Amino acid sequence: MELEDSGFLTVGAQRLEYRMIGPRPDAAPTIVMLHEGLGSVGLWGDFPDKVQAATGCGVFVYSRAGYGQSSPAELPRAMTYMHDEARVVLPALLDAIGFRRGLLLGHSDGASIAAIYAGSHQDHRIGGLVLMAPHFIVEDVTINAIAAMRRAYDTSDLRTKLSRWHADVDATVHGWSDVWLTGDFRRWDLTEYLAYIRVPVLIVQGEDDQYGTVRQIEIAEAECMCPVEVALLPGVKHAPHREAPAETLARVVAFVGRVFESVDTKAGGIPTRHPEVRA
Repeated sequence: MELEDSGFLTVGAQRLEYRMIGPRPDAAPTIVMLHEGLGSVGLWGDFPDKVQAATGCGVFVYSRAGYGQSSPAELPRAMTYMHDEARVVLPALLDAIGFRRGLLLGHSDGASIAAIYAGSHQDHRIGGLVLMAPHFIVEDVTINAIAAMRRAYDTSDLRTKLSRWHADVDATVHGWSDVWLTGDFRRWDLTEYLAYIRVPVLIVQGEDDQYGTVRQIEIAEAECMCPVEVALLPGVKHAPHREAPAETLARVVAFVGRVFESVDTKAGGIPTRHPEVRA
């Protein structure tokens, strides 16, 4: 398909809002950006544009179902909602945009989705992962921060602030927070996927991240068989690209450059790693 600068992409039964910045997938590597649990295309701000300008890659950003202007999500969400995105929606989306080679860059939920995808798909088009504030296990601080966000949404002007970014802000916020705060989400665990990732990983996390501790980084360093680079940013909470944009961008740009130095251009730009990864 021919990608416009912005519009909607049909993936299965979903109509997904997107932006495509810079060269299209047939002309350059593509960085696919996966937003946080309450994020959307618009909530990335100008960070995608800065990434594109600094790397020369194409940047594709989309809102998952239930976010931004995309189709509503089926509620209540299942505890496997991130697994479902990584196993069903993301593979179809990459094929639909004509993805040839590039990276996944995810923030929070988006980082977890990227890790699940790379740990469950043998996709030689993916050259690396940028994981900002990822969660691989559920910690007490995670649940406490989500509960605090929900209280703020119910009692402050947070609802008004978020409503400009989401077509149905109540469904977005309730649909996301309810799945974390009810049921047995504390047994949610992605560590089994990490050993199957076979591409370099950059983890960017704030030292003061209210949604996760350095335990998340320690798990990745212990479980991954691939190179793991860490940028732990002082004075930064859960959104490095908003709270420390210059430092975050510099780390991302340097990592992207190193990833594509390892690409065998004689093989059509396909990374030279060919691991066996479980489906």
